[in-house]
Amino acid sequence: MYRYDEFDERFVRERVAQFRDQVQRRIDGALTEEEFRPLRLQNGLYLQLHAYMLRIAVPYGVLSSRQLRALATIADRYDRGYGHFTTRQNLQFNWPKLRDAPDILELLADVQMHTIQTSGNCIRNTTADQFAGVAADEIEDPRPVAELIRQWSSLHPEFAFLPRKFKIAVNGATEDRAVLKAHDVAVRIIRHAETGETGYQILAGGGLGRTPMIGKIVVDFAPKGHLLSHLEAVMRVYNAQGRRDNKYKARIKILVHEIGLPEFKARIAAELEAEGPSFRQEEVDELARIATFFARKEYETLAPHSRPYERARAANRDFAQWADTALFAHKADGYAIVTVSLKPIGGPPGDMTSDQMRAFADLADRYSLGELRVSHAQNLVLPHVKKDDLFALWRALGEHGLSTANVGLITDIIACPGLDYCALATARSIPIAQAIAQRFADPARQHDIGPLNIKISGCINACGHHHVGHIGILGLEKSGRESYQITLGGDASWNAAIGELLGPGLTADETPAAIERLVDFYLAHRLSGETFIETVKRLGAGAFKGAFAGVSRHEAA
Repeated sequence: MYRYDEFDERFVRERVAQFRDQVQRRIDGALTEEEFRPLRLQNGLYLQLHAYMLRIAVPYGVLSSRQLRALATIADRYDRGYGHFTTRQNLQFNWPKLRDAPDILELLADVQMHTIQTSGNCIRNTTADQFAGVAADEIEDPRPVAELIRQWSSLHPEFAFLPRKFKIAVNGATEDRAVLKAHDVAVRIIRHAETGETGYQILAGGGLGRTPMIGKIVVDFAPKGHLLSHLEAVMRVYNAQGRRDNKYKARIKILVHEIGLPEFKARIAAELEAEGPSFRQEEVDELARIATFFARKEYETLAPHSRPYERARAANRDFAQWADTALFAHKADGYAIVTVSLKPIGGPPGDMTSDQMRAFADLADRYSLGELRVSHAQNLVLPHVKKDDLFALWRALGEHGLSTANVGLITDIIACPGLDYCALATARSIPIAQAIAQRFADPARQHDIGPLNIKISGCINACGHHHVGHIGILGLEKSGRESYQITLGGDASWNAAIGELLGPGLTADETPAAIERLVDFYLAHRLSGETFIETVKRLGAGAFKGAFAGVSRHEAA
């Protein structure tokens, strides 16, 4: 993984010292809350419903065991013994005190972490495929590109005060695991159809929230050395011409929509022409330097198949069930990528206690070369596990409540913190996720249903990505009560789609029953081997409206 150079170290330490002074002036009364607000937001510190919330950057989702232990220490010392992983692969602490924030930043700096650009109208934490560098379907490791973008965007003077927040994702595999089309800008590493050369396809204009839109290809192919010039051209067009008079229309998706894709591409071309040659040798050199930090691990030479693993599968049904959902094909023979669910039945999605963090750090050292990943689905990943070790790992995970066999299934629910924490929320998310998970708790039933993504947001800002959930749930306030709208047919893959609204909002008690009716309709009408989203696309969301309407308004969950 990337290690700070001298500039990174100095940059982060100087920011900590600056913020320590700013916090002290706020406590002393020299700064008003209005004056302090932009300063704290530049350091990832939000004021939520009940307390401050600190958002910590996890660049492209990569963590070391040492860093996770530091997060556990912060959770115990300055929070309430847990942290919450988010859909941007970050971690949030929900209960820090203002006076402690600089000390937290100092501890983060000790392990090469920070909170810079995790909030505000800037380029946020760049996300990537959680299987980057190890997935069998990978064209090229996207982490060096994501790190290049992090360095380029950090304190870039032209992009420090954009019209609105700006989110970038990078993917380097044939399967899109970074939700590219839901981002303001996305970089897709591809091979040129004719030359076989590896380069970049660039998308823009995606985003969820109040006006959900699917990103569009604005650059078909940018060769190596041309990426940053193209990204800067996109950003300059947005920065100069994006709406600033209405925050609800200030995202790049609105600009792309209003002027149209051909005109947006023409303006990018005009920016590139005005700047001269787009090739930058320094970009090639820096990318090569960064790539050395992500060089392929020294894996042991192993057979493709593991007899201990196969014997354990045959002998232990629970282990086999877990392996069916948790494992993904690795580049190296004899190894597997393991996704570890942070969605225990009835638990808050994405939460992890400090004790679990320490235990998981130990397991990362023992089984995954000291490295772990955060997925946008609010789970963790061990990317370098020998197949021979999988059974022992599973048993160890079980000792710490981390062996739930539901990755990608109906109880692996993405949910924002909602009205339990967030000042912007209009309804709760966590209790709805818990109630649905409990309703479908039976492992055999979950596996019979198969892959099904439920995503829940507690307000229109869509931090829970509900628009692209196979089943999406949006919590709103209606006449002083919480009301939940259900959408169907969303898709977060390369075939991205926005879900279709099924009908009027439901109460919290009615929502789990509505979900069950939709699932039962799918089970009754699926073809052999057909997944939930495949059935929805074949029949159309309208076919499910009868099942949705059949939910009694008084039926308890």
